Amino acid sequence: MTETTPEAGPHTVDRNDRLVILASSVGTVIEWYDFYLYGSLAAIITAQFFSGVNETTGYIFALMAFAAGFAVRPFGALVFGRLGDLWGRKNTFLVTMGLMGLSTFVVGLLPSYAAIGVAAPVILILMRLIQGLALGGEYGGAATYVAEHAPQGKRGLYTSFIQITATAGLLLSLVVILGVRTWLGEDAFADWGWRIPFLVSILLLGVSLWIRLRLDESPAFRRMKAEGKGSQTPLKDSFLKWPNLRLVLIALFGLVAGQAVVWYTGQFYALFFLERVLKVEAALSNTLIAIALILATPFFVFWGWLSDKVGRKPIILAGCLIAALSYGPLFHALTSAANPALAAAARSAPVTVHADPADCSFQFDPIGRSQFTSSCDLIRTHLSRAGVNYDVVDLPAGSVARVHIGEQVVPGFRAYILEDQNVTVAAGSITREAFNAQRAAFDDELGAALSAAGYPASADSAQVNKPVVVAILFLLVLFVTMVYGPIAAALVEMFPTNIRYSSMSLPYHIGNGWFGGFLPTTAFAIVAATGNIYAGLWYPIAVALLTFVVGLIWVRDRRNVDLAD
Repeated sequence: MTETTPEAGPHTVDRNDRLVILASSVGTVIEWYDFYLYGSLAAIITAQFFSGVNETTGYIFALMAFAAGFAVRPFGALVFGRLGDLWGRKNTFLVTMGLMGLSTFVVGLLPSYAAIGVAAPVILILMRLIQGLALGGEYGGAATYVAEHAPQGKRGLYTSFIQITATAGLLLSLVVILGVRTWLGEDAFADWGWRIPFLVSILLLGVSLWIRLRLDESPAFRRMKAEGKGSQTPLKDSFLKWPNLRLVLIALFGLVAGQAVVWYTGQFYALFFLERVLKVEAALSNTLIAIALILATPFFVFWGWLSDKVGRKPIILAGCLIAALSYGPLFHALTSAANPALAAAARSAPVTVHADPADCSFQFDPIGRSQFTSSCDLIRTHLSRAGVNYDVVDLPAGSVARVHIGEQVVPGFRAYILEDQNVTVAAGSITREAFNAQRAAFDDELGAALSAAGYPASADSAQVNKPVVVAILFLLVLFVTMVYGPIAAALVEMFPTNIRYSSMSLPYHIGNGWFGGFLPTTAFAIVAATGNIYAGLWYPIAVALLTFVVGLIWVRDRRNVDLAD
């Protein structure tokens, strides 16, 4: 690729090209809509398909199923990236769209765990894997296709419309869910109405295929084929030759990894934090984040446009740094605005769990077989379910755990599950029924103590400071637009035409599929392990800072390269 001035590009976008770019963007929005329905309905998916395990494990397991779609995205990038470099961008579009739409439709028809048992989550995860493969091939093609149509000096602007599609797909999923939820009511929606947004995808699939069939191949790809410069082994050329592999690694760690964690923190983790930790009612949470998304979405285009003037690198790295430095204060402020009673209780009556460290388990049980019945685990399970932040104080070996809520002390009790299914407490044995009754009494006592100290069972919607919450969410999404608006242009410009689809797709989907897609699961596991509701933020902060350092040293700005070379 050669350097040119922004005005010297050989191709000028006319009206037909703009229509093609718009059509490509609309199709990509629908693919993201399909993919993100699952994340928007994580709580209901947990109840429908993972009801055979305990609540905390079920939620983490559901997040893992959500992440499964991200885990295979790099493999989709390899498969469809290769096809895109060999067949062309348009043909690959059609295949990825069909796979995405059909797998989403199947989820809408899938019987629940109660109806068909373990087959339900197995089929669900299979559909998520197919979705991940399809999305792995979609984004690189769309970004490459649009960039290869754009004139020199405007690639950041034109590809920024592709960058809108991910947030627009998430927003569309939230709007459809809110509409159906309002129409049917909460009970009917939780029972069967949640299927409607998935089933609607079959109609969107028809629209998308019609749009994609109208597309022409990109000028750069047609020129490459006409001149016989295409690669017959794009994967080998992309990843087994050091000069290009080096660029792939720089793209991953110096651009995409940080972009990915900022994207998922600002949108998905913020939504999970509102619903799961702060206990804000689901419809209100979705409404508030939808408003923030609408307000912030134009900034994808602004940062893309600005990157044509000042470069992709400074905007993306600045977004990573600002996000990393501000996440702590912003999420603390979010707690105060969204659940002021919880924030006030945490200040006036801090909670500490005093326990023998050996008595405290890491409460993650993917198959639902473990019994968490130690005195420490019983306390931590209750606090985790209540969304209460707590510290742990070590006691001598053999001590029975207790919980301090301000000046109140609630003693725990010790229990052991035996082979005969009886429970031994202190010097004697009791039946499982007696143990369950004692545990229920303990939960009531701890719940009453938390309530007396001002800890709410859920956020009072009337007390939610909605303008402040929207403002905080807007800032979180604004960081997203900074790192994501210019990223497509930055990646496209790093690689030559004959291996561009393959080369840019893999780092993008490793970054967003693994670093970003596993963020909710990783963050909530950290929270569950530490008892600190803010501890999960250390993961995106660390990755964003890593990207800032790597990008600052090794990333070159290439906004003036000629994509036809």
